[in-house]
Amino acid sequence: MSKEKKSDGRLSLNTMQMIALGFLGVILLGGVLLWLPFSNQEPIAFADALFTSVSAVCVTGLLTIVPATQFTVAGKVILLVLIQIGGLGVIACTVAFFLILRKKITMKERVIIQQTYGLDTLSGLVKYMLLILKGTFLVEGIGACCYAFRFIPEFGVVKGIAYSIFQSISAFCNAGIDILGDQSYKGYATSPIVNFTTMALIVLSGLGFLVWHDIGKNIIHVWKQKLPKKRMLTRLGVQSKIVLVMTGFLIFFGMIGFFLLEYHNPETMGTMSVGEKLMASAFQSVTSRTAGFAAVSQGDLTPASKLLGCILMFIGGSPGGTAGGVKTTTVALLLLVCISVLRGSKDAECFGRKIASSVVRSAVTIILVTFLIWVGGIAVITILEPNVDFLDIMYEATSAIATVGLSADLTPLLGRGSQAVLMFLMYAGRIGPVTMALVFAGKARKSSQLRELPEKHIMIG
Repeated sequence: MSKEKKSDGRLSLNTMQMIALGFLGVILLGGVLLWLPFSNQEPIAFADALFTSVSAVCVTGLLTIVPATQFTVAGKVILLVLIQIGGLGVIACTVAFFLILRKKITMKERVIIQQTYGLDTLSGLVKYMLLILKGTFLVEGIGACCYAFRFIPEFGVVKGIAYSIFQSISAFCNAGIDILGDQSYKGYATSPIVNFTTMALIVLSGLGFLVWHDIGKNIIHVWKQKLPKKRMLTRLGVQSKIVLVMTGFLIFFGMIGFFLLEYHNPETMGTMSVGEKLMASAFQSVTSRTAGFAAVSQGDLTPASKLLGCILMFIGGSPGGTAGGVKTTTVALLLLVCISVLRGSKDAECFGRKIASSVVRSAVTIILVTFLIWVGGIAVITILEPNVDFLDIMYEATSAIATVGLSADLTPLLGRGSQAVLMFLMYAGRIGPVTMALVFAGKARKSSQLRELPEKHIMIG
């Protein structure tokens, strides 16, 4: 029995190390490939190539160069592959590679998949991964078709199709990287096709693959059993309900906030019509949570809007998808714990279900570890860049650790030391701050797992 426990502990740690090392390996390989002459229109510093690789694999979008003018066709293809690998995850891409080669997936690899995606069973894992891959490519294909209605008339057939595919993959993977030029999406701030297609791709990927699976399963069940359509929602799991409620609330809250704060700002939305302002506000709200595409100048946002953006970026999307941040479910659990304490309830409850105490502990840990890494990154950059506005530094650091990619036009102007800090924040944010901490943490002692210490109360508040 003890041997089995030891093996399980070792496997769990190795899984985390594999995720961390897998992303690191892809980043280094991508940096080298983007640095080579055939990838560039003009020579590029290795630091810039590595930064771009980190941003692509960590699906962030912060850049020190302009991809549209810097990279050749080969470089852009490499960049696109890095984004796709980063979005799907190293584990999912490895499974896809095994399936293409018709290689059998071993039990150890199945356990790694289970732990990576937080599944509670080993059965049907390959089928689940196939659904993720098929769903991803299907949605990206639909997104590319929608973009084509705008990009083909503007750029021609070949270039328009290429741009549509690139933007669709980048949007779905929440990468925030485009090949449209240094203006990014600013030239399309009033284009409904580009705006709504991008928002749809970002929101769908931000929900998480587990929610996809739950929604799809319930739709099929209701349709086959000919049940009332409202059962599609009532039959959803607690996680799916929390994700949908939090996502809807944050998008609406962010849209109203940006609309009011930027209404009279001539540098962003001040010159737009009311309808265009609402669309731009909705786009800013959606992209701030995870994607990083900029339809308006981020450097010209009001200080209040930058603060709102930091809050949305820190929360991020939902678990099990391509989004970053501490995740909607984590914040929801902390809110539920606060409500239960204020009501004098013993347990945190949601939709008629009790939330396990172990999940609450994990939520607190995620928030605290992320906060500490975030504050540490801000502190270091502030020391290295004493003449830079603090709010802009905070905006950039939040964007990095939440793997969003929105920039207050600051990243290219920072020194190499500060850019290295941003790379670390992007990496930590992509693999997860807790995973990062556990990779370097020691194994728990058996004595601490078996013994139970006397309980004591301390004064708080």
